[in-house]
Amino acid sequence: MPRHASVDTDWLEKAFYRSVGERYHTQLRGGASEPFYTPASAGGTADIHYRLDYIRSALHEVAHWCVAGRHRRRLPDYGYWYTPDGRDVTRQVAFFTVEARPQALERLFCEALGIPFSISADNPGVELDRPSLAGFEDRVQGEVERFQHHGLPIRARMFQETLRDA
Repeated sequence: MPRHASVDTDWLEKAFYRSVGERYHTQLRGGASEPFYTPASAGGTADIHYRLDYIRSALHEVAHWCVAGRHRRRLPDYGYWYTPDGRDVTRQVAFFTVEARPQALERLFCEALGIPFSISADNPGVELDRPSLAGFEDRVQGEVERFQHHGLPIRARMFQETLRDA
């Protein structure tokens, strides 16, 4: 698969399974109306559902899976809350707190594929003040630098290597 902005999601799903999914009994699946993680049932596989066929949604959801520990990977959607669009300021700050690491990994995955990355506040229609958004951008950048200095979690490293070799 060539490195360009129109990466094929079928290829990405297979690359994920080949690099880490098979080892961790996890499938990456597109076509969902909303992203969601379903833990494995007895003898089955866990499923990382990403939105429609959006490559960035797939990379973002894989990033969440890569930072989730063993306990969280046993819980639907890793045991996190999700508030849809229209979060108030308090919920948005909480969102920024849990999203910095996954968005940092997503950025590194995008770079490995050679596709553009942009920060997501995931709250369409709500006007965020510039200092809040800038603070989140700084937090994501700090996580990127930590990953670059200390290394990626094992699953993220394995997946990133596959993306780089594409």
